[in-house]
Amino acid sequence: MMFGRRAVAAVALGLIASAANAQGQALTDCRVAGLRNSVKCGVVQRALDPARPEGPKINVHYVVVPAMARRKLPDPVFLIAGGPGQSAIDVAPQVMPLFGRLNNRRDIVFVDQRGTGESAALDCPESKRESLGAQADNDAQIKLLMQCKAALLKKPYIKAPADLGFFTTTLAIQDLDAVRQQLGATQINLVGISYGTRAILEYLRQFPNAVRRAVLDSVAPPDMVLPASFSTDGQAAFDALLAACEKQPDCTKAYPTLRADWAALLASLPKPATAPHPLSGTPEHFTLTRDMVLGAVRGALYNPAMAAALPAAITDAAAGRYEGLVGMGSLLGSRRGLRLAMGMHFSVVCAEDAPLMAKATDKAGADFGSTQVTLYQRVCAEWPRGAVPQAFYSIPPSRTPALLLSGGLDPATPPRHAERVAKALGPAAQLVVVPNAGHSVLGIGCARDVLYRFIDAADDTAATAVDASCLKAVPRPGVFRPIDLANTDAKEGSK
Repeated sequence: MMFGRRAVAAVALGLIASAANAQGQALTDCRVAGLRNSVKCGVVQRALDPARPEGPKINVHYVVVPAMARRKLPDPVFLIAGGPGQSAIDVAPQVMPLFGRLNNRRDIVFVDQRGTGESAALDCPESKRESLGAQADNDAQIKLLMQCKAALLKKPYIKAPADLGFFTTTLAIQDLDAVRQQLGATQINLVGISYGTRAILEYLRQFPNAVRRAVLDSVAPPDMVLPASFSTDGQAAFDALLAACEKQPDCTKAYPTLRADWAALLASLPKPATAPHPLSGTPEHFTLTRDMVLGAVRGALYNPAMAAALPAAITDAAAGRYEGLVGMGSLLGSRRGLRLAMGMHFSVVCAEDAPLMAKATDKAGADFGSTQVTLYQRVCAEWPRGAVPQAFYSIPPSRTPALLLSGGLDPATPPRHAERVAKALGPAAQLVVVPNAGHSVLGIGCARDVLYRFIDAADDTAATAVDASCLKAVPRPGVFRPIDLANTDAKEGSK
């Protein structure tokens, strides 16, 4: 069996790798906000441009959460964050509960991909509190991004505009393997979410023998053309929400004219509106645009529990009450771990996805249209593009056991993308579609246990056959119905 040969190689090479690591840069004790115990911090210096090893250098930072047991296993688990543009170290406190059992005997590693977090971040300055009007103005957003690009060109490791092109997935994966080597691990386990799954596929392409197991949650293959697929997949998820409401008596009773309300709301836009800012509570006057409404809806669809409140928010907005819809539009990126380094985001998308936009076959959604494509095209026309090898867009067959998780309600990376990836990877890949999950499956139901059993399985055959049927029982959240305070108070008063 392939596992047998790999196991022998791991034993034979493990001592060599460990010795090499002992000679390398030592890890230092450090703290990460949100993690209870101290961890180990490391850094590997990398050339910004591999073709210019004597040129500008960047430091790629990473954190190791050490295994609890003294006799730990030699294959650590690497978490690859999403986005693109998310800091893996920032999300560590949120995702460590997923790795609790694995952390008993395995190190858990979080690498800030080049361009994010502590690794030569391409952050765009954030205003203290962006007004609702600014959020709705695409021209204003693009102007801010161009200002951000100008600021990034002044970074000490950026010597020319073209240097913004050296933040592609292909180069980031080479950094990741440098961390693996520095840690002395012959093989590693990879766990990625959303864009992180694209990074895993690229790692499998470049370093297939270094991966023991791979978990891809919410699969985003390299050929999906992110901006174009936004409309297709968002529309499909929203249509499914409307259809589900019509099949649920509670929903149809509470929101009998939901489709008509939605159509009326869209037809009325753009329009003057007033709503309290979600962060300050201060009432603001702004122009409610179609892009703003669709952005709020699409963001809510990521999480089925949040999407359950969309019927109420849409019904209220059609009646001139915008608090719910505006609030939902601000939730997706409000937490620290969910914020993106937008400079890195566009360096990746403009290099990898933008060249495919003209030939994209995704059909624009009836409601969602082509706004996202247009916005990215405008930005990418001004953003330096890095070189992407043609092989990046291919998915070679793999002998590495891979567990692919896909939410049936996902508006960003639905099962249609995971299906072709599983087919390309071959029989060692298992696809699990969770009908009532949204974007990201690992945090729901029994997924944590499935993750543990897959990575901890003693051999490849057992890993490939891991039973994930428990995820099928995850229910769809019931529709949200606001509390009627007036009736509640009246009932309480009559007692």
